[in-house]
Amino acid sequence: MLASLDKLNLVNAMVQQQQDQQPDVASDYKALVCIFMSGGSDCNNMVIPFDGFNNAAGGTTNGYDNVRAGSGLGLTLSQITGTKITPSNTSGISYAFHPNLSPEVANVGAAPGLLKPWTDGKLAVLCNVGSLVRPITRANYIANIGRPYQLFSHSDQVNQQMTSIANTTGQTGWGGRIADKTNGLNGVGLALPMNISLSGTSLFSTGFNSRQLSVAPAPTTLANLLNLTWNGPAGANPFTAGSSYRALLGLDQGTTLVKASTDTTSGALTADGALNAAGNPALTAIFPTTSLGNQLAQIAKLIKIRDVAGITMKRQIFFCTLGGFDTHTNETGSDPTNPGNQANQSGSQGFLLAQLSQAMRAFYDEMIAQGLSNNVTTFTISDFGRTLQPSGSGAGSVGTDHAWGSHAFIMGGAVLGGAFYGSTRPDGSGLPYGFPLLQLGGPDDTSSNRGQWIPTTSIDQYAATLATWYGLAVTDRAAVFPNLATFATPTLPFLG
Repeated sequence: MLASLDKLNLVNAMVQQQQDQQPDVASDYKALVCIFMSGGSDCNNMVIPFDGFNNAAGGTTNGYDNVRAGSGLGLTLSQITGTKITPSNTSGISYAFHPNLSPEVANVGAAPGLLKPWTDGKLAVLCNVGSLVRPITRANYIANIGRPYQLFSHSDQVNQQMTSIANTTGQTGWGGRIADKTNGLNGVGLALPMNISLSGTSLFSTGFNSRQLSVAPAPTTLANLLNLTWNGPAGANPFTAGSSYRALLGLDQGTTLVKASTDTTSGALTADGALNAAGNPALTAIFPTTSLGNQLAQIAKLIKIRDVAGITMKRQIFFCTLGGFDTHTNETGSDPTNPGNQANQSGSQGFLLAQLSQAMRAFYDEMIAQGLSNNVTTFTISDFGRTLQPSGSGAGSVGTDHAWGSHAFIMGGAVLGGAFYGSTRPDGSGLPYGFPLLQLGGPDDTSSNRGQWIPTTSIDQYAATLATWYGLAVTDRAAVFPNLATFATPTLPFLG
């Protein structure tokens, strides 16, 4: 098979076809930063109804407090008063962030979170987004019409969030496919690829023909990111131009697999040289030394060297993760407003939301300091949401189970923030910004009657909006998001 591929030159033909379709080099700089909240974050404790706290809309006996308070899972009204928000497009209806999404409100001296980006109009909430094969109602779900592949399974839903392919197992990520179609915006012969992961090799960053680079987070210096080593005589030193090793890399370029290996090795050497030459730039913002804080700090450094000779990036896509959101137990604790104690006070989710918000805020401040706030958009995705109905009881042990639709945050200078975004149900009912009715067995619930929200906005629409802002041509949307045409509105208006 390999011999046939080489002989027929199919691989080279495919690559050439992709190159022929590349856009011109961009004159501006833009970056997308994906934060994957691994495990499935409980959106119902991330964004909480403040008005209607005790019952769902329409006066039903459900609602946030009625379903969650008795088990110890729910936050109290007094705990969320400090993070109350009134989005610009909800007709005066108020909601609230989890207190640890802005820990400085309840904890004097704590590193700040997301409330300021919200009040600055640079943070938006996308409501009830998830993997969809097609728009789907509760009746469709009960009739088994239009359900995504292997719904509620971690591995399959992670795959669908990263690939935007909901009817089977995707093999390439939508971040990688965006790079396939927009690599030309960076020009040719650059040291770094468009896609860089701070969390190992990621499916999100995997394209058909574009590479990704996996690097370590801070405090690793840029010079040590690749950590390339060699052993041999001085004349073979791969880091020296004109060495015998470098000469070998120029041989057998007509053989597909040899060329692929050579391109990878040459790319690593070039990237290592450029990163060494770039030094280790200082940052203005103070990043928390948490897992996500270190990842975003490294991304900020890589953005800061974007104009260094040999790098000169015009478009970049970054991927990082924060794990631990699979909170079947110990989701909350005795003091959900405490950002620093996972074991018995804020609970697992509260502890993680503090890390998320403080790291995102530091990154937001750093992009302002670099003069790039309008050029960098940060966004979150997660496996899925979690059930409104608790699993177990008791503040130190209660948790939630796997659900479906969830909420996402989008942050940056280009974001039309201070607002909620989303879609009505397929029949036109529901809130225009997509926030679900918190009613067990209601129109947004699956047949479980546990509060597993049926998404009203697809990951395809979410991703296509980000990709369009980034520079993906409308004519390339179908190639990157093959299921997008299933939805009447391909993009959402949360980016200016």
